[in-house]
Amino acid sequence: MQPDLAETNNIQKLISQIGGGLDQFLRFEHPDAVRPDANWREYLDVSLPQHGVGIDQVVEDLLKQVIPNGSPIPKPGFTSFITTGATSASVLASTAASIASPQRYGITSFNLLEDVSLRWLATMCQIGHMQGVYSSGGSVANLLALGAARQHAFEKLGHDAGAHGVTKPVHIYASAESHHTIQRSAGVLGIGRRAIQDIACDSQGRMRVDALRAAIEKDRDCGIVQMAIVACAGTTNTGAIDPLNEIGEIAKEYGIWFHVDGAYGLPGILDERIRHLYDGLEMADSVIVDPHKWLGAAVGVAATFVRDRQLLFRAFTQEPADYLEGAIEQTTDSAPTIEHSLDDFGVPYYDFGVELSSPCRGVVVWAMIREIGVEGMAQRMRRHNDMATFIAKAAREHPNLELLLEPTLSICCFRYVAPGVTDLDAFNRQLHRRLIRENQNMPSTTLVNGKLALRPCFVGARTSHEQARALLNDVLRIGQELALNLT
Repeated sequence: MQPDLAETNNIQKLISQIGGGLDQFLRFEHPDAVRPDANWREYLDVSLPQHGVGIDQVVEDLLKQVIPNGSPIPKPGFTSFITTGATSASVLASTAASIASPQRYGITSFNLLEDVSLRWLATMCQIGHMQGVYSSGGSVANLLALGAARQHAFEKLGHDAGAHGVTKPVHIYASAESHHTIQRSAGVLGIGRRAIQDIACDSQGRMRVDALRAAIEKDRDCGIVQMAIVACAGTTNTGAIDPLNEIGEIAKEYGIWFHVDGAYGLPGILDERIRHLYDGLEMADSVIVDPHKWLGAAVGVAATFVRDRQLLFRAFTQEPADYLEGAIEQTTDSAPTIEHSLDDFGVPYYDFGVELSSPCRGVVVWAMIREIGVEGMAQRMRRHNDMATFIAKAAREHPNLELLLEPTLSICCFRYVAPGVTDLDAFNRQLHRRLIRENQNMPSTTLVNGKLALRPCFVGARTSHEQARALLNDVLRIGQELALNLT
């Protein structure tokens, strides 16, 4: 049934109200959701309603109870995790897709933009020789890449692992600083989490090439399938970039799949001052990057790139289903004409990964790149890297600060040093909790060579040098207050 004019006008009014509520949220003048006078839990956590209250009441609930009690993650001063608030272009594009194309298949503009944006993203990140597919995040993106690696390794042995499973023990050689999703991927792929061989890192958090070679040599005559080497182009812990060129040469020498996890750090290649750190990326067999991290997409957008997308097809195809393939008229030599958007599925992304139902993610990446271009993205990378460098410089120069690791990308690891304090880890942990509860400048913590560090990671599109300066001032102020209380 077609909506009448009054209903259409009401929808427009309600959308405008939600937009106003979100604009208010983005002023970041509201308190944190957890506060003494908050009553949203009692209001929202009620019994299953037997009768509806209508859309107007739902919108009012969203405006008064839900949106104002959202997450601090979008705040410009939030630097804890490698996730951020979505840019306006991302929000608008994902909203458009949720209405105009609930699925990514069919001969539609949205299916086309999956392909166009993947090509743009690959070219921008200087892996334009690769083909890609979107998924929900780095967890699945790494899973897909390692699924392709598994397929490749066993096909060399004359075995289709995607169809018949794994028949031999497998090892994957990964930096000790690699993300834990690598272990989970191995478990899901039937290889086993213990198949991951942790390769030691140097004091800068980079994979040691000598340790990698030793681990590979140790397994050469043990009947183990040497499936993949996993390197990091920007670790989540400190932003370190592994020596990709040397690792790529070793992968080539031993004939092992070379995977680069660039979920966070790959866009750093746009900063020409550090581009040389990515030398060797061209040797990779697979690469991942998460647009919902540094590029500013709404959460739920990651990309896996491989040299040959047919490996993904053989690893993850769901096999034909009558209700799907039988419902369309796939383009063939005998039936080449497309007269309707459902005459063909378009690029079969559902067979390149683990999702059949999937939102259209490509339009989000397309919108963000189209809005500000490669240069706009590069300016953001440089700004954030400069902010980490600013914190590092202050930490080197201030008598009450200590720099624990020189920043490579937009992460800086430092701590407050209070004279006479013997347990600096506990001191900085207390300082960190104060920062979080003040709800303005919120880094995370990590361990660097056994020492607890404050770890701001600057990735937010709305985050500027103002937040870096404010964070530094807050650390010095709180550190001084805590130190005085100890005397």
